[in-house]
Amino acid sequence: MELDPQQSAARSWFEALRTRICAEFESIEREAGSDAAFTYTPWDRTDHHGAPGGGGVRGQMAGKVFEKVGVNVSTVHGAFSPEFAKSIPGTEEDPSFFATGISLVAHMANPHVPAVHMNTRFLTTGKRWFGGGADLNPALPYPEDTAAFHAELRRACDAHGSDYYERFAKWADDYFWLPHRQVARGVGGIFYDRLESDFGSDFAFTRAVGEAFLAAFPPLVRKRMDQPFDAAEMERLLEFRGRYVEFNLLYDRGTLFGLKTGGNIDAILMSLPPLARWR
Repeated sequence: MELDPQQSAARSWFEALRTRICAEFESIEREAGSDAAFTYTPWDRTDHHGAPGGGGVRGQMAGKVFEKVGVNVSTVHGAFSPEFAKSIPGTEEDPSFFATGISLVAHMANPHVPAVHMNTRFLTTGKRWFGGGADLNPALPYPEDTAAFHAELRRACDAHGSDYYERFAKWADDYFWLPHRQVARGVGGIFYDRLESDFGSDFAFTRAVGEAFLAAFPPLVRKRMDQPFDAAEMERLLEFRGRYVEFNLLYDRGTLFGLKTGGNIDAILMSLPPLARWR
């Protein structure tokens, strides 16, 4: 598929952001005395008819600080199944689509270091829009860490829309919620979808979200990664991860989108932690 200038620009940004994030995470591992590095696995996609439709690269690392971190980029195209197309804007007359994006989930070895999720994407149907966000998921929350993470996201939002932070932070609180347990998945962040007012400004905001993530999360890792912990705190981490698994398998839109569009199973489920516990 030949990409138009907007599609090409979005794909290039997501790939460049992936490179910078992975380099930063590997640098943290070096600081911890680990030689862990990302492995990159390319994959090709076929649609529900078996036709080729793009693909992506799954990046994953297991180290001393990052027990499991995945950073995926994908650029896929094709046609939605008739049933799934009903839930996607702009497919009323044509079920074809194009999507490119980056998705990141990090599960940390030290229970004092928060897990984190970040995803931004650009989708084209009969409409074009950006979506995504970032949220912090600590098993052992520290109010000052939560405040620092939200402060970077607020700065990104305030530079692009006076009401963005309030709207998107509330959207995150509503979205990252487990109705069956009546608890939040973590301490929030921002979430936005169907941002389609103007490609230039919406793309600039989406880039700002990526920059905010890079400014916010690595300092939290460096601050907490050498902090001592005990067996009870590790137990808390494993039980907290169970809630994370429940959300991603029951409610997460990205999981559903990947499964419904013939995505790579390993890439879709890379968000799951290596160890979790239910009592």
